Amino acid sequence: MIRTSSIPAVFALFLSLGAALAKDARRGDAISFRRDVLPILSKANCNGGGCHGALAGKGGFRLSLFGYNPEADHLAITREAGGRRVELSDPGASLLLTKPTTLVKHKGGKRLETDSDDYRTLARWIAQGAPGPKADDPALTELTVSPAEKTVREGQALQLQVRAKFSDGVERDVTRWAKFTSTDETVASVDGSGNVSVIGPGAGAITAWYSSQIVIARLTSPFSNAIPAEVFAQAPRANFIDDLVVAQLQRLNLRPSPPADDATFVRRAFLDTIGRLPTPAEVEAFVRDSAADKHARLADTLFARPEFVDYWTYKWSDVFLVSGAKLRPDAVRAYYGWIRARVADNTPWDRLVRELVTARGSSVEEGASNFYAVHQDPESMAENVSQAFLSLSINCARCHNHPLEKWTNDQYYQFANLFARVRAKGWGGDPRSGDGKRTLYVESRGDLIQPRTGKPQPPAPLDAPPIPADDPGDRREVLADWLTSPANPYFTRAVVNRVWANFLGVGLVESVDDLRASNPASNEALLAALARFTAEQRYDLRALMRLILTSQTYRRSNEVLPENRDDRRHYSRHFPRRLSAEVLADALADITGRPETFKEIVLSDGSTEKTTLQTNAVRSLQLSDSAVSSYFLKTFGRNQREITCECERSNQPSLVQVLHLSNGGTINDKLVEKDGRLAKLLAADPAPEQLVREAWLLCLGRPPTERERTEFVRALAEAPADQKREVAEDLFWSLLTSREFLFQH
Repeated sequence: MIRTSSIPAVFALFLSLGAALAKDARRGDAISFRRDVLPILSKANCNGGGCHGALAGKGGFRLSLFGYNPEADHLAITREAGGRRVELSDPGASLLLTKPTTLVKHKGGKRLETDSDDYRTLARWIAQGAPGPKADDPALTELTVSPAEKTVREGQALQLQVRAKFSDGVERDVTRWAKFTSTDETVASVDGSGNVSVIGPGAGAITAWYSSQIVIARLTSPFSNAIPAEVFAQAPRANFIDDLVVAQLQRLNLRPSPPADDATFVRRAFLDTIGRLPTPAEVEAFVRDSAADKHARLADTLFARPEFVDYWTYKWSDVFLVSGAKLRPDAVRAYYGWIRARVADNTPWDRLVRELVTARGSSVEEGASNFYAVHQDPESMAENVSQAFLSLSINCARCHNHPLEKWTNDQYYQFANLFARVRAKGWGGDPRSGDGKRTLYVESRGDLIQPRTGKPQPPAPLDAPPIPADDPGDRREVLADWLTSPANPYFTRAVVNRVWANFLGVGLVESVDDLRASNPASNEALLAALARFTAEQRYDLRALMRLILTSQTYRRSNEVLPENRDDRRHYSRHFPRRLSAEVLADALADITGRPETFKEIVLSDGSTEKTTLQTNAVRSLQLSDSAVSSYFLKTFGRNQREITCECERSNQPSLVQVLHLSNGGTINDKLVEKDGRLAKLLAADPAPEQLVREAWLLCLGRPPTERERTEFVRALAEAPADQKREVAEDLFWSLLTSREFLFQH
C-alpha cells in the first residue's frame, strides 16, 4: 500500500482528494463497471492495441482489447499486482488513478486529469468497493449520433452528439466517451470530443464508436462550382439509377459529363459484360443502329453469348477460391463445372448461395462441396462465408471484439459454431492423377469451444437468435435461411456492390468486399434502391446488369470537365481503369491471332503437371484453375485465390508491366508470327489507308482520326517494300501499348 508519508506533499494532497471523493461516493449513485468504467478506459485508449490491450499487455498490466472481456478486466484491475491497482479505503492512492494522471511514472503518458469527471467516476467506483460486471447489467440497445446527416460548407465547424440507450430505460449523452474517426480527411476532420472541421468539398462521414457499436454522421460539402439547376433537370435519365446519381451530383455541385459515343460504349459494354473486345463488324453495326432500344438489345445479346458464361464463371471462381493449389484436379473441374452450370442457367443468386452453403457429398460428384475443402475448420468456414456473401471481414473477432465493427468475440463463436458439425473423410489416390474423393457430411452432434470461456457459444447467425444446441439437424440450413433472406442487411448489398463495381469501375462501397458499418457507401440511397430492386427481381443478376447497362450513368463518357475533375466516387463521369490480366491477355490473343500457351498447372500438393493449353481451345477467361502458370497473368495481377478478398487482384500499372509490353514476348512474338493476323492482313497487300483503318478498328474499336490516319498512311506508303512488314508491326505495337487499348474507358 502507498503511504502519504513516503510521497511529496502535493501527492498527499491528491490522496486527500481521493479520500474526500470516497466519502462523497458512498452517498452517490452506484457506478457500473461495464457501463461507466470501461468506456473511460476505452476512451483513454488504456485498453487499445498499442497499450494494455496488446496481446501481452504493457508493464505487466493486460486488459482485453477495447473491453471485450469485462470479467477478465475486472480481475486484472482488482486482484492482480497485489491489489495495488485499487485502494478501496483510499481511492486516490490507487494505481488506476495515479498512473494515468502521471502522479506515478507512466510510460503511456498522461491519460486522465485529476479535476475531470472521469477521474471522479473512477474514484467513486473504487470507493464503492470496485464492484464487477454482472450478468444482468443493462445492455446497450441503441446508439445514435446527431446530426445524422448535414450539408456543410468548407471552413464550417460542427459539434456531434452521441447518445446511448440501455435496456433498463436509461438514456445518456456519451459523446465524451465515444471515439470519432473521419472516413475521408479531405472532406472533414474530427477531434476526440466530436468537434468536426470541414476541410473541403465532397461526401464524407464521421464514425462514432462506443461500447462496440458504431454510428455514422454523413456530411455533404458541395463543390464551389456554379452550375445552373437546368443542367441537372435536363440530364438524361433512363431509370432510377440516373435519378439517384443526378440528385447527388446536384447536391455536390458536380456537372455530369456528356454521353460516350457509340463506339466507346459498345467496347465498354463488351469488356464489362463478356470480357472480350467487339469485332469491327460488331462496332459498326451498333453505331449504325438508330433504334431507341439498342442498348437494351445489346445487353440481351451479350447475356446470350457463351463468353458471358466464361467471364462470370471466372469472376465467381475468384470469390469461391477455385484453385488447384488447394484442390485435386478432379475436384477443381467439378467445382468449376458446378459454378459454370449455375451461371449458364442464370440460377438466382440466393439459390446458388443456398446450394453452396448447404452442400455435402463427393468432391468429384457434388462440385459445390469443395467450398468446404478450401477452408476446413469451423472458424475459417465462418470467415469465408461472411467475406464471400456478406462482404464482412469478421476475422478480428476470433481473438477479441472487432475494433472497427460491432461484432463481438461471442458473436464470432456463435457464428462459427454453425459449422462445428461439418466433417469430411477421404482423399485417397494419387494427387498427380487427380483422383481421390473427399466426402463432405454433417454430424448430428458436436460444438466448437470458445477459447476465452472454455465452453461453446449457442450457434447463431450474426445478429440473429440462437438455435437450440441439441438440435440434431444441419445448422447450415438455418444459416442459409438467414443468409439469403431479403431482410438480411448485408447479403443483397454485398452482391449488388460487386456487380456495380464490375461495370462502373468503382464500388458504391470501396473496397467492394468491405461492407463494415464504418465504411459507408458513397451513395447510400442508390445502394439501398439497387438492393431492393435485386430482391424484387428474385436475385436475377442479369436483371441487375441490364438495369446498369441501360442507365445513362453507365453510358456517361470519361470526359473530365472543370466542374467534375475532382470527382472520384460519384459517377459524374466514367472512371477509366486498366483491363484485368485475363481480359488483356485474351484481347492480345484475339487481335494478333496467336493464342497464349500455358505450360504447367500447380497441383494441390505443390507439385507441377506439365501441359500445353492454347487459347484457341482455352482462353484465359476459360481457365478453370488459377494455379495454371502464366508469367503474363501473374505480372498483370490476376487473383491468386488464396483468400476471399479483392485485394488478391491488382489492376494497378507497374514498371514491370511497362517493360513487358515494350520488350517482352507477349506482344512482340505474336506480331512476328508467320501465321498470325498481321501476316494474313499483309498477304492480301492492302492499301495503306485500308490497313490503318483495320488496325484501329481491331485494336481500339474506332476508326482513326484524320491526324492519325494521315501520319500512319504516310509512314506505310513511304516504307521500302522490304520494310513494310516492320512498319506495320510498329503500327500495331504502338496501338497495343497505348493507354486507349490497355484501359477500359
